[in-house]
Amino acid sequence: MKKLHMPAISVAALAAAAPQNVVLFGGVRADASADPEKLLAEVSQKLGQLNGEVKQTAENALAEAKKAGEVSQETKNLADKLLTAQNTLKQTADKITEQLEGQDAKILEVSQVLASGGVGGGAEARMTMGQAALAEGGEQIKAFLESGARGNLRIPVSNAITTADGSGGGLIYHEEERAPVSMARRRLRIVSLLSRGRTGSDLVKYRKQTLRTDATAAIAEGGTYPASAFGWTKAQAQVKKIGAVTNITEETMADADLLQSEIDVDLRYGLDLEEEKQILAGDGVGENLHGLIPNATAFAAAAGLPNQTRIDRLRLAVLQVVLADYIPTAFVLNPLDWAAIDLLKDSAGRFVFGNPGAQSTPVLWGKDVVESNTMSANEWLAGDLEMAATYYDRSDAEVIISSEHDQNFVEDMLTMKARKRAALAIKRAAAMVTGDFTFA
Repeated sequence: MKKLHMPAISVAALAAAAPQNVVLFGGVRADASADPEKLLAEVSQKLGQLNGEVKQTAENALAEAKKAGEVSQETKNLADKLLTAQNTLKQTADKITEQLEGQDAKILEVSQVLASGGVGGGAEARMTMGQAALAEGGEQIKAFLESGARGNLRIPVSNAITTADGSGGGLIYHEEERAPVSMARRRLRIVSLLSRGRTGSDLVKYRKQTLRTDATAAIAEGGTYPASAFGWTKAQAQVKKIGAVTNITEETMADADLLQSEIDVDLRYGLDLEEEKQILAGDGVGENLHGLIPNATAFAAAAGLPNQTRIDRLRLAVLQVVLADYIPTAFVLNPLDWAAIDLLKDSAGRFVFGNPGAQSTPVLWGKDVVESNTMSANEWLAGDLEMAATYYDRSDAEVIISSEHDQNFVEDMLTMKARKRAALAIKRAAAMVTGDFTFA
């Protein structure tokens, strides 16, 4: 509050009500503004004089009533004027007193704290609202009283308590949410499309049929049976390890009560994200898994069929999987490519496939569409991924904390390690087809 406004005093009421022999606010000494108590004493003295006038007028009216049986009109008018002036002056005195003493106990308490030295003990002492009004407006109050309290009195207060630091701002506190706002996490859906299994070893071995020559035929009586041929090959999937570490000081771990759980969640998410990348596109080199796309059958468009749009091409991919005697169940697309399919329009500007007024699970040609940022834009994968591959968990994701690493013990450091082990076996590569949306 930058300015304090004293109440306006009725000029007409004071001027009309004051008798000629009564000076309402005259004679205020020049030094009255220097002392609040002296100033209030001056105002109270004038009010006392007016109270005496009112009392004398009342006694005169009583004497007239006894003598003449009624009160003269002149006495009535004088009494009315004196009572009006008395009431106005009393209200003025009450307002000044109210401003000097302060109404709000909280403001007074803050004023007293800051007046004792404020934050740090060296700040400029703060005054109450009433003290500030007298200190900065004493001269204005004196002039106002000497002029007969005519007009309005406005006293600026620059020393008021505000929200600034060093004033009332030091007592303002703010709400704080303890839960941190995490960065975005991708929905990881690729692994859910595969068959799942577990292994207790570092190597998964399985038998994979690599030969089937079926010579079955109708045979005449006495005829020779044709010979069919079958063959299997031993195959294996090596268990691979995915992991990451981060270092934290012991003090930070002890003082930040949410730190361990937040890092735990982020490390596990990192494992799952890398797992999805490896499953989808791992090149099998070194410690990488050998993923779905590198093992899938390359797209080859059937001759004589339309192949001009993304929708055409994905339908031909379904055909290619069906011709290999598998039934595709899903497409994996980048969100940009799925949006392009949804926005495809005919020559009249009508949506060919997408319907902006409908809310439904993405489906194309009766197959689920899995949108994933893990899939590169302009590429796609189609097929029965559950038949195509099996994902074996060797150990679930685990997060371990240790001080026994390098110089951790002498440096009061902790290392958090996250890891998981798994193997990916591609068993039926023909159940998958992969390609892109590049058109000649």
